[in-house]
Amino acid sequence: MNERQTPTSVRHFVVAATALMAVLLYLDRFCISMAVRFIQEELLLTRFQVGVILSSFFYSYALGQVPSGWLTDRFGARKMLTIYIVLWSLFTACTGIVYGFFALLVIRVGFGLGQAGAYPTAANVISKWVLFSARGAASGIVSLGGRFGGWLAPILTGWLIVQFVPFNVPSTLRPEDLLDVSRLSHELTQRAATSTSDGEQTPAARILSKLSPSSRATVARNAVRYASEVERIKQEEKSSLEKHRKQSPTELVAPSDDDISRLSRELNQIVILHPGFFQASDAEHFPLESEARRLFSLEQPTAQESQRLNRLVLEAMHRESVLKVYGAGWRKVMFVYGAFGLIVAVVYWLVVRDRPQIHPRCNAQEITWIENSRPSDSTNPHGQVGMVPWRELLTNYSMWCNCISQWWTNCGWVFLVTWLPTYLDEEHHVPIAMRGLMTSIPVMVGWLGMFCGGFLTDRLVTLIGLRWGRALPISLSRFFAMAAYLYCLTNPSPWAAVAAFSLVAFSTDMGTPAAWAFQQDVGGRYTASVLGWANMWGNFGAAAATMLVGWLVDRTESWNAVFIASAVAFCLSGLFASQIDATQPIAPDTRPPAEK
Repeated sequence: MNERQTPTSVRHFVVAATALMAVLLYLDRFCISMAVRFIQEELLLTRFQVGVILSSFFYSYALGQVPSGWLTDRFGARKMLTIYIVLWSLFTACTGIVYGFFALLVIRVGFGLGQAGAYPTAANVISKWVLFSARGAASGIVSLGGRFGGWLAPILTGWLIVQFVPFNVPSTLRPEDLLDVSRLSHELTQRAATSTSDGEQTPAARILSKLSPSSRATVARNAVRYASEVERIKQEEKSSLEKHRKQSPTELVAPSDDDISRLSRELNQIVILHPGFFQASDAEHFPLESEARRLFSLEQPTAQESQRLNRLVLEAMHRESVLKVYGAGWRKVMFVYGAFGLIVAVVYWLVVRDRPQIHPRCNAQEITWIENSRPSDSTNPHGQVGMVPWRELLTNYSMWCNCISQWWTNCGWVFLVTWLPTYLDEEHHVPIAMRGLMTSIPVMVGWLGMFCGGFLTDRLVTLIGLRWGRALPISLSRFFAMAAYLYCLTNPSPWAAVAAFSLVAFSTDMGTPAAWAFQQDVGGRYTASVLGWANMWGNFGAAAATMLVGWLVDRTESWNAVFIASAVAFCLSGLFASQIDATQPIAPDTRPPAEK
């Protein structure tokens, strides 16, 4: 066989395919953060249940890390990662068919187990396919693919949700679209009592004036009911005495189904089906969706466009009381992402092989170049593996420091990809399109950190050695993230907050390539198992923090407690990261026999 003198570049295609997998990984993982508001409304979930749903993924993802990593070490990256992609893609598609809390919980648990093997397997591939001197850079590229998927998820998901609810989808209200009639009644009553700057009636006053006597009575009765409920809650927060519980407004008659049906019909007749009911000046104090602003600019909107505009403005006026019309689109988005995942699985199967020696397009020069790039004292990534090296994992001080550092890192970082859209919605009332953009910016800035971090750790290894070349980028970056969260305590504007969150993302991602490279340095042919072990602890931290955020906000009615907890988490992460040592392999006997 005549081999070409120059090495082939198959390794680059392998890294590219692995990075594509990482794009899909994060796209599927975090698309739910943009859809969760619609899911919560449609499935009638509490904030605590939402926290359980979001955190359940991280628990199952964490528990699946070591088993899936070992399966990759044992049976090969190509076969196992293809299976993992197919599994999580099917669970993504199945998300679109759930209609209850427990069904969604089961789907998210299965989804987490399906994704658990992705990054351990990617580390396995890099350790066998990439030059030793480029491990950090290659790890950064794959991680960058994940961050690209995380950046794309809110933008693409928000856009697709809107596209899947075209104007021919009815904008009229159904009885079940009135989520909280008592709150809606209270808001209408309060706003009807005010007037505009030019003395004209407010939209709420116009609505009340046109309701039938029966519906006006329903609104008046339920406005009192809501105010009584709010007062009862305030009293219970001040005292646990039983006498306050006796002030419960449950004695007031709740709205009947007939009342709700009648009110929804009249709101359709008065508002939704009435062209020009809202003027741009009516909505200037409400956070409108970009689509509503576009519709306001049309000179002659069609009947369907007018109805959609009226529905969007009504939703903006009553954010917690009226079901979002765009909620009809989230299920189809899950089907699209599931189908795309099956395509990625086929691509990965066609491009990747377990090692260079068995790839039909990889020549001898490339194989030799990759193999000879490893230092003589480095661990060997090839060979048959036995059981997971539990004793070494459990007794290695450096590895425990790495695991604890990852725990605290994910505790601080996970806010960006789970609760940030909710924070922007509830704290700053940012519309969905702008919310998707603002949520994506920190992740996009993280790209730069990921890109720089890969080259930084490789360069530092040549300048100050393997020990600190891996430890310093991880440790120092965490303290910058801590400072960014502390800034958020100053009650910044939405864009200033996004800037702070971007620094968190940049700092976190700058240390990620060094963390990956560290696990390849010490893991040898057990790289997937070792990375899975560390990733498991990191995701336990993410799971705990995701639930903690919901609890803290409910308990304190403020996001500041979340920012303080996140800052403390990054401080602890930086301290533990300073103790890792990439010169100490997990299992010293994994070096090639000739070098022992």
